[in-house]
Amino acid sequence: MSDLPELRAHASYPVLAEIQDAAQRLRGNVLETPVWRWQTGAVRQLDPATEVWLKMELFQITGTFKLRGALNSMARLDADARRRGVVAASAGNHAMAVAYAARVAGVDAKLVMPAGASPARVAACREWGAQVLLLPDVHAAFAHAQQLAAQEGRTVVHPFDGPLIAQGTGTVGLELMRQVAGLEAVVVPVGGGGLCAGIAAAVKQINPACKVYGAEPAGADAMTRSFEAGRPQVLERVDTIADSLGAPYAMDYSFGVCSRFVDDMVRVSDEAIREAMRMLYRDMKLATEPATAVSTAALLGPLRERLEGRKVALVLCGANLDAARFAELLAA
Repeated sequence: MSDLPELRAHASYPVLAEIQDAAQRLRGNVLETPVWRWQTGAVRQLDPATEVWLKMELFQITGTFKLRGALNSMARLDADARRRGVVAASAGNHAMAVAYAARVAGVDAKLVMPAGASPARVAACREWGAQVLLLPDVHAAFAHAQQLAAQEGRTVVHPFDGPLIAQGTGTVGLELMRQVAGLEAVVVPVGGGGLCAGIAAAVKQINPACKVYGAEPAGADAMTRSFEAGRPQVLERVDTIADSLGAPYAMDYSFGVCSRFVDDMVRVSDEAIREAMRMLYRDMKLATEPATAVSTAALLGPLRERLEGRKVALVLCGANLDAARFAELLAA
């Protein structure tokens, strides 16, 4: 490993040693989330040789995987950056992760959120000590976050792009490969691609033969379109119930890492997502947000023939959804 420093300086993806270092930095501040085998209901319709394992990142502190990238970003701030604080724009899950991570790190955080964000998520951010500013919509929120970074010298903690985010999300892949021996495929929900980039980088560097698939809502398919075009794409509009995966564009770093390590991207409809939510609730007693059900929808839909007879892991990325909205989505 004498060439590792050079790799770290020039690699356009998180090398395995960097992901392992991130895991050490996060130790004690994130949970090693469990894996459960799904053996009832929907999966019994598959080939009997198929094994389906669920990586339960919805049990993570703050309710989603987002905490891993946020904490890793905080841990890499120098003294001057820590003094100036951080800023982030988000409709919910990322904001909650940054608020909690900033409290753990002792760093001041300003969060810019759209006015339509869940009141429960806004309240959680404030309870963890972050300053929350509400703007008319997500576009205005991102623009104001950039203004605060320029005016106050704050570090922007991006919701899905960059090496520090991918190193953090890569720790999900490290855990999964240790927890499920002989894994043959992993299916990951994709919004901006930060989760998929990190997991795919970890999985493929541990076992190149293990397939990694990204799954997106059909109404928010920026990464799939980027794969088809061979470069990052911007969506004209986002239309999906899986609001946590509603990134309106792909970015260079996450697209580059996904292009290197992800075997294929697939799309799933909102109705397939709703049905997957019903199945997860009925069979596994899990109340998930729509984004989390996307990997299940992909397994039972466009990836079904490719994955039957395989040992498969589905990443369940989060569960920050209030009871009323959960019931509304399942009843639709």
